[in-house]
Amino acid sequence: MQAIQLLTEIPGPRSRDLYARRQSAVPVGVSQTTPIFAARTEGARIVDVDGNTFLDFAGGIGVLNVGANRPEVVEAVRSQAGLALHTCFHVTMNEPYLEVAEALNRITPGDFPKKTLLVSTGAEGVENAIKIARRYTGRQAVIGFSHAFHGRTLLGMSLTAKVATYKYGFGPFAPEVYRLPSCGLYHSPFASEEETVRYALEGVRRAIEDEIGKDKVAAIIIEPVQGEGGFIVQPPQFLRGLSDLARQYGIVLVIDEIQTGFGRCGRLFASELSGVVPDLILTAKSLAGGLPLAAVTGRAEIMDAAQVGGLGGTYGGNPVACAAALAIIRLMEEGDLLERARLVGARVLERFQRLREGYDLAGDVRGLGAMIAIEFVSDRDTKEPATQATDAIHRRAYERGLVLMKAGDHNNIIRFLAPLVIADEELEEGLDILERTIAEVATELVEA
Repeated sequence: MQAIQLLTEIPGPRSRDLYARRQSAVPVGVSQTTPIFAARTEGARIVDVDGNTFLDFAGGIGVLNVGANRPEVVEAVRSQAGLALHTCFHVTMNEPYLEVAEALNRITPGDFPKKTLLVSTGAEGVENAIKIARRYTGRQAVIGFSHAFHGRTLLGMSLTAKVATYKYGFGPFAPEVYRLPSCGLYHSPFASEEETVRYALEGVRRAIEDEIGKDKVAAIIIEPVQGEGGFIVQPPQFLRGLSDLARQYGIVLVIDEIQTGFGRCGRLFASELSGVVPDLILTAKSLAGGLPLAAVTGRAEIMDAAQVGGLGGTYGGNPVACAAALAIIRLMEEGDLLERARLVGARVLERFQRLREGYDLAGDVRGLGAMIAIEFVSDRDTKEPATQATDAIHRRAYERGLVLMKAGDHNNIIRFLAPLVIADEELEEGLDILERTIAEVATELVEA
């Protein structure tokens, strides 16, 4: 039996009614990728308020790696909720916070003493990592990269690259933020990966030495795979080169694993694939499987640089969210989710590559593990973004019961972030719909 079951037109009448209420109650700045309202979720399926069942290739933007409503996580949440919903860690400490900190200190890359700060959101983690790096180094400047996404708060937004959606009209932005080219290969002007990496690293070195000041840079922050930027995989040589430069100049290297972490790329953390050991590592999203929890984990001497009272927040390390995180860490360590990520990713990559071979509309396929994207272009030579075609693919897919996410500066990229527990038959059903939809749109473009 197929997973997708559509009982009404999409969106259905109940979703349309709720959307009308949403228009008068919620600001227009809060975006939605699909016009449906979820009623319940399980694994890789979403049931909307009209009773339609969808396959989920978005995973709440990479939050549901272990699956929606995973029984072990639900039970951990239920158990902790019956004990204590909230004890602000600044007032009366709670053991789940301590246990999550100990677990993250143990499982994150690096064989050295570490400490962990728990906060509520990924953007809050970014802000705190930069605070800590500045306090530790006594410096102010921060280097970020093109195509980056680090949140919507003032500093997070300043580090984020995409203007039209996330920054337009919200300035002035935080000072002492410097953006340099990241190391994407598809749009590189160079013929080889080696040349691309060499040029990008030389740009970072030159900025530190000549444009910012080698005694001024507190932190370098980068995503191993740039998520919102379009699943741009940073070559291992580039990440290792950044690590070398950070050590050379006494800069704190911050690796943002908010989307790439917790098994998404086939390892617990994507930075493991390059052999880079960050000074500070950021986790969120799938850390607590849908509950608000994020973390800054790093070298103990760096984490201890902030004065007493300089770090924290009312809800950071909420015991219920921590209980969920502990259940997820156990699932990651004791189960087969990492192998599952590799198997799912290999199957998606194979299907996406076949689409690229079959349709000029599909310009590039890239990713790591089960974090795979396909970029659509109107011309393979100029690589002009096919934004309207991508919009059509996205819309027709959810009308057929498949929930997708777009990405990239021009929203011309479809990214795969389905829960790792997606069944083989569910995966094939979703990929079949996506392939049929891409083929349909590509054919219409050719005929036009």
